[in-house]
Amino acid sequence: MQTGLLPIGAILGPQGLKGQFKVKPFTAAPHALAAYGSVSLEDGRQLTLEVTAVNAKGVAIVRAKGITSREAAESLRGMALHIDRSCLPEPAEDEIYHADLLGAMLLRPDGTQIGKIIAMHNFGAGDIVEVKLADNTSVMLPFGRDRVTAIDLAAEKVWLDVPYGLLDDDGDE
Repeated sequence: MQTGLLPIGAILGPQGLKGQFKVKPFTAAPHALAAYGSVSLEDGRQLTLEVTAVNAKGVAIVRAKGITSREAAESLRGMALHIDRSCLPEPAEDEIYHADLLGAMLLRPDGTQIGKIIAMHNFGAGDIVEVKLADNTSVMLPFGRDRVTAIDLAAEKVWLDVPYGLLDDDGDE
């Protein structure tokens, strides 16, 4: 496992008048935002979070010690919440942290390079990988277990069976 800080959520803005705020979690379960102890903000502050609710869109409503007004919560808008990687459990044998894939080269099963992984998304229908292509444009591709053929973290390479028609070069085959 890599070391350093890992983003686990982004603060969307205040919720109510008493200092609560909304967080878009990057964790599998929104309540996990409070499970790893204090979190770090980009400005160096440490916060201890309590998740008070999760709305229908999966956004966590959070309170933190020392944040007691809407204005204080508003000042956090746009900040990322980070934890130290050492706080995370080792992933199971068939699991991987998305953050470990960032920067890896994405390849087709035959070894043809697609591009570099720049982000992972999940809009509700499954994982999507965002890839920067050689021409500096980006494309989003489905990243389900049925599509990933191999991952080599040490070599920073991921092999993906891309559905036909999603890449411009598919017409050349």
